[in-house]
Amino acid sequence: MTESPRIAVLGAGNMGGALIAGMLRSGFAKPGQLTATVRSPEKAAALSDSYGIRALPGRNLDAVENADLVIAAVKPHLMSGLLEEIRWGLREGRILVSIAAAFPIALIEQHIGRPFPVFRAMPNTPAVVGEGVTAIAGNSHARQEHWALVEPAFRSVGAVCYLDEDQFHAVTALSGAGPAYVYMVIEAMTAAGLKVGLSRDVAARLAEQTVLGAAKLVRDSGTHPAILRDRVVTPGGVTIAGLHELERHGLRAMFMTAVEAATAHSRQLSGKLNDLARPAE
Repeated sequence: MTESPRIAVLGAGNMGGALIAGMLRSGFAKPGQLTATVRSPEKAAALSDSYGIRALPGRNLDAVENADLVIAAVKPHLMSGLLEEIRWGLREGRILVSIAAAFPIALIEQHIGRPFPVFRAMPNTPAVVGEGVTAIAGNSHARQEHWALVEPAFRSVGAVCYLDEDQFHAVTALSGAGPAYVYMVIEAMTAAGLKVGLSRDVAARLAEQTVLGAAKLVRDSGTHPAILRDRVVTPGGVTIAGLHELERHGLRAMFMTAVEAATAHSRQLSGKLNDLARPAE
């Protein structure tokens, strides 16, 4: 693999754009190494102006022909069409990474129709500020030199973990969707600050920095969150009064149920995609 890999991001929407921004911000890739595709000439021009990269309206096969690492960043229902468009460009020396939720590797292999290194990755949107987390799985054709390119590409935008693909439904539900849960927490904390008399600016700043600082303390200290929580609590104090209300309303149960429901939905979506791709008998 080349030391300066050429990277194509097919479908530079929210997640694809976050990856582009993160790779450029971290220095993993320079603008000249990146090609992105979007749906319209207007979006292509805007993307090129924002990042200084080559951006194409459609023309996914053209982007693949100039890439070593191909990242498919389209929605799951668009993956089959994309794979049919680019399959003949997926030749030896190239790697395909899909970040389409619930679209299994076996279905990608079916579309390609020949041995080829395929990865699935599930990043999340904090990748844009270098604080994402990505789960990665590879197929049987993924060799060490392929992992050596894919892993740092995603590590450049945050943490990386390696899992079996059958755990990706849970990953999608927890970390893929997780930022949305946290944004709701920040929004709720800000609203709570307003209710008790703080200005919106002050409440928002206190809420966002509290979430950021608490998460960083968990990560950097390696201490269990329950231990850190107990360090904040004093007998008869303010914190325990607030925690009692959260427990009374089932905060932990709500999060567990949300992740469980999202995992089930991911499995259902994957099943539907497999059914659509299965040849008629």
